[in-house]
Amino acid sequence: MACRIPWIYILLIASLKALSITARDMWWNLGVNGFDLWKNPELYLLGVSPVCNQLKGLSPGQTKFCQLYQDHMPAVSAGAKIALGECQQQFHSRRWNCSLMEGNGAVFGPVLDTGSRESAFTYAIFAAGVVHAVSRSCRDGQLTNCGCSRRMRPKTLHRDWLWGGCGDNTDYGYRFAQGFVDIREREKNHPRHSPELARTLMNLHNNEAGRRAVYSHTVVACKCHGVSGSCSLKTCWNQLAPFRGTGNRIKDAYDRGTEVAFNRQGTRLVQTNKRFNKPTKEDLLYLAESPDYCEADPGIGSLGTQGRQCNKHSQGMDGCNLMCCGRGYNTYKAKVSERCQCNFHWC
Repeated sequence: MACRIPWIYILLIASLKALSITARDMWWNLGVNGFDLWKNPELYLLGVSPVCNQLKGLSPGQTKFCQLYQDHMPAVSAGAKIALGECQQQFHSRRWNCSLMEGNGAVFGPVLDTGSRESAFTYAIFAAGVVHAVSRSCRDGQLTNCGCSRRMRPKTLHRDWLWGGCGDNTDYGYRFAQGFVDIREREKNHPRHSPELARTLMNLHNNEAGRRAVYSHTVVACKCHGVSGSCSLKTCWNQLAPFRGTGNRIKDAYDRGTEVAFNRQGTRLVQTNKRFNKPTKEDLLYLAESPDYCEADPGIGSLGTQGRQCNKHSQGMDGCNLMCCGRGYNTYKAKVSERCQCNFHWC
């Protein structure tokens, strides 16, 4: 019987009051602060103080999820951590490089309060990280509510190959991420035409785009069987694609992101330029143009680009002309000593 997760967030919407939580105070703080405290088995005993209530960044609905699915939270933390690493990898040569804000308890500071392309990418990559980590945790037997994948055999699979093994449970990972990540948006009730509603709709769309970047791009992995490795028989299963590929897909969606605004009724978002193709559910939506991030501006959370390394031979975003915003650059020479990959072999 397939593993199913109850849609508890639907019940929570009616019982929880809307809470104003900005993008500075988000659940993905778990990816920075770590989750070593969950390794303590005493936390699962009755009568222990409610640890979930002490975690920063969780909305009321997400706190309920934490209490009901405590064994899932290390996977959520791991998903946030790999998402943060991928964000920094994808933007390492950009003016905004997914940099962390120190000392204010937030991950990115106020930079994501604006409905920019960077906000769209961040919401998508962190939702994708939860799908990835939870799906893998199901396969590894770390969660009580799920196990190996039960996806149907692909029609294109060779007829002589077996469909089995223990695959990554992306069906469960997708459903859990949908419930946990989206509930902070769904528990709010904003009026039509309000900026808050527009941002909520934007976030929900980009969360879904991130989940699909994982769920819709799994791969078939196979293992050979046979005498002396003859591979006369194969057993195949559903497997997550490397997360770097997920990051690349979301980065491509960032580059072709669609600017949106309210329709006349003020109830949904539509593209502002009708000349372009209508965005799909895997595309990213944004509401406002990005700042240039050239100068340090605490008000928007920009750290500026002063002191960053650049490539003077490049004409791309990592080139000194773009990275330094026309301010010029200094060239330094450094002598670096490194350990070689030398090994001593006794003759």
